[in-house]
Amino acid sequence: MQKYQGSMVALITPFKNGKVDFQALERLVEFHVKNGTTCIVVTGTTGECPTLSFEEHVEAIKAVVNYAKGRILVMAGAGSNNPVEAIALSNAAKDAGADCLLHNAGYYNRPNQEGLYAHFKMVHDNTDLPIFLYNVPGRTVVNISSELVAKLAKLERIIGIKDATGNLERPWVERNLIDKPFIWLSGEDSTAVNFNVAGGVGVISVTANVAPALVAKVQNLTLAKKWEEAANEHLKLMTLHKLMFKEPSPAPAKYGASLLGLCSEESRLPILPISQSLRDEIKTQMQKLELI
Repeated sequence: MQKYQGSMVALITPFKNGKVDFQALERLVEFHVKNGTTCIVVTGTTGECPTLSFEEHVEAIKAVVNYAKGRILVMAGAGSNNPVEAIALSNAAKDAGADCLLHNAGYYNRPNQEGLYAHFKMVHDNTDLPIFLYNVPGRTVVNISSELVAKLAKLERIIGIKDATGNLERPWVERNLIDKPFIWLSGEDSTAVNFNVAGGVGVISVTANVAPALVAKVQNLTLAKKWEEAANEHLKLMTLHKLMFKEPSPAPAKYGASLLGLCSEESRLPILPISQSLRDEIKTQMQKLELI
């Protein structure tokens, strides 16, 4: 359980001429291995999973596992609003060698809490890897209540949650409801230090795509309970955190990664390239942080 902590990157999926750029993907993995990232979260929202075909989704997971060579954990985004597809992606991720899975609530379907439980239990009962729930109601519309998180935590292989609700009360509430070892990961860069005060042990970070060493430094300070130092380092990153979402993600992160020579800034529609004004802001901030 303790291995799932620290700075985990919500990895971008690099494209070149409309196709997954596997050479760039290998560069990204090496970049994170060298810069203190503890886990690569591949084919998640930041990885543009909604516009990946099933085949591309699986090939991206296989490639990251292959490039990682056991040096860094790999969490595979395998969520779907269709549990049959979620199970298929999960089992393909296991076959590829992923360490664990990330499963979001059912977007668009708008299930109630009982429907969400049935969905996650079906996925749990038909797969083998450890599962992290992903609660991001801003994208899925539906919210996984704290009470439901506690109920799902009773299932053997549901071991944690990526919480992107922005509600910093939730870890406190859930710690009182869950009586087994459980992992709370922040899904929001800007509140990650606050989240760890409440019991979190890591972040699945978008900013880590361009500033992995700095994000890792903040997380390591929180794990060492050096809260004042963590806060000071976090403050330096706040502007960059906000810029990563000033226009639709992951376009800002991809532009930042392109400045580092890691990949092109290409995204798939409906995500468009970022504006010139945001390019200037990101470049200025990355220079200020001595990233470029």
